[in-house]
Amino acid sequence: MNKVLVTGGAGYIGSHTVLALNEAGYETVVYDNLSTGFEKSVLAPARFVRGDLEDTDKLKDLLARENISSIIHFAAHISVPESVEKPLDYYCNNSVNTIKLIRAALDYKVQEFIFSSTAAVYGIPDYTPVPETAPLQPINPYGRSKLLSEMTLQDAGYAHPDFNYVILRYFNVAGADPEGRLGQSTPGATHLIKTASKCALGKQKQLSVFGTDFPTFDGSGVRDYIHVTDLADAHVQSLQYLKQGNKSDVFNCGYGRGYSVRQIIDVVKQISGSDFPVLETGRRQGDPGELICDPGKIKRVLGWQPKLDDIGKIAASAYEWEKSID
Repeated sequence: MNKVLVTGGAGYIGSHTVLALNEAGYETVVYDNLSTGFEKSVLAPARFVRGDLEDTDKLKDLLARENISSIIHFAAHISVPESVEKPLDYYCNNSVNTIKLIRAALDYKVQEFIFSSTAAVYGIPDYTPVPETAPLQPINPYGRSKLLSEMTLQDAGYAHPDFNYVILRYFNVAGADPEGRLGQSTPGATHLIKTASKCALGKQKQLSVFGTDFPTFDGSGVRDYIHVTDLADAHVQSLQYLKQGNKSDVFNCGYGRGYSVRQIIDVVKQISGSDFPVLETGRRQGDPGELICDPGKIKRVLGWQPKLDDIGKIAASAYEWEKSID
């Protein structure tokens, strides 16, 4: 069976993954409450069902009616600063709702489960690049809510040997579909490259740099940026890996190199030709100074090879998408 349920598939990363599933020949059903996503982002032949993970009756009816064989689970809150302000919202939406989804998946004999996790589970790492074996020590409710979901999924897999999963720990996701079909459209999105693109286009007055005293080469935070299309391909390859009968596993998703906030600003300014104003301010609570991925395992085990590993291409695709939307 190749019918895949994608929760949160109308959102930024989810919609790009649905597009990749379409192109790989999977029949895809998207389940999304549209709190941050858009129905128009679910491109045909994928089908859209509006629903919330809290509505377990509707979810179970969908799993039974559609005879779903696999789930890719994106639906979650994702803002680190917001998680510090509203921790219970994050535990309810990210952890409790994931537990409900895993229980429903087990009840309806779903065989493969791909989970959208985060590098935030590593907290402030003891060393970089960060491998999957690094200590899991999240420093904010967002990271802890995702780690709780990871642990639940791992325990469920241990108790139910026919239920297999892949956990993908994202580093910083950016960019847009190279053909211009999709991009980051979420209102209020705080992703650096998107925000810088908005400033370059005059949609936002200035860009704030949160922290200039980190122990990094230029004082600003350093992150590993991965193009959303490469990340979408990692989901498809993870699903194929499980369907080939391979065991459950955990993989980092990134390129293995970091760029500082100041470097990203310079790249967007160069691409756009706009010298937009930048305000340097204090650190946000819960932000590590440097977070860089060790992608060796996903390349070795899945054979994943990124096609868009270029910060200029990532920023240019995000900028062009931002130009195309209101």
